[in-house]
Order: sequence, then structure tokens, then C-alpha cells
Amino acid sequence: MTINEELTHELLAFFNGFSSWENSIVRSSELTVSEAHALEVLGEHEKMNMKGLAQKLGVTTGTTTVTVDRLEKKNLAYRQSTKEDRRVNFIVLTDIGKNVFEEHHDFHLRLTEQMTSILDDEEISQFLHTLKKINAETF
Repeated sequence: MTINEELTHELLAFFNGFSSWENSIVRSSELTVSEAHALEVLGEHEKMNMKGLAQKLGVTTGTTTVTVDRLEKKNLAYRQSTKEDRRVNFIVLTDIGKNVFEEHHDFHLRLTEQMTSILDDEEISQFLHTLKKINAETF
């Protein structure tokens, strides 16, 4: 097996494990995976327009509109128009949405702590550096 094949195997194993973990967390709530991802992005920002949210999620604005509609029905987010141009809407989390975000974010932090508990400080630092480099150049 080549190094690229071995790396691909490990990346897929990581992705499948992470996806399985996240699906189990989301299934225990009343959210879909796309709603949980939108909450995660919105929780990191005070407010976002639909285009910006769609870009962060890597989906179309049409898909994002459906997700935001569902978040609004669940009282987790709302559209806020601007005084300058009422056609422009920002998506903002409600207090309930902020609480759900915090809970979901805490799950992510605990998983990160669990994963990095087997690494020493230098390995964690190198892992972070590598992930940042990959994310900056790839995504």
C-alpha cells in the first residue's frame, strides 16, 4: 500500500467515525445534520446573510433557505431585515438557538479533547498547524 493509499484509508476512517459520532449526537436532538451545521456556523458569527451562510456550509442559497425556514419554525433562528434595504436579511440565532448551539458546540469540544488526549502538546500543536494548512489551501 502506498503512503497516499494509507493516508486515504485513514482519512476515510476518520471521516466515517466523525460522521457516525455527529449523526448520533444530532439524532438525539430534534435537528437534522444540515440544521446542526447551520447552527454551528451561525453560532460562530453574530449574524450572517443567506449567501455568506451558504458559502460557509458549502451548499446553494436555495438549500440554505430551506434549512433557515426549518430553523425559524423551530424558533432557533430568525431573519432580520436591515433598515437600509429591507430586501437584505441577516440570519440571527434566537436565545433558544444560542443555547442549542452552545450544547452542540460543547459536544464538539469534548470530542476534540477525547481525540487529543492521546497526543502530547507538540503533537497537538503540529496537528493544529497541519489542519490549518490543509483547510487554508483546500477548502
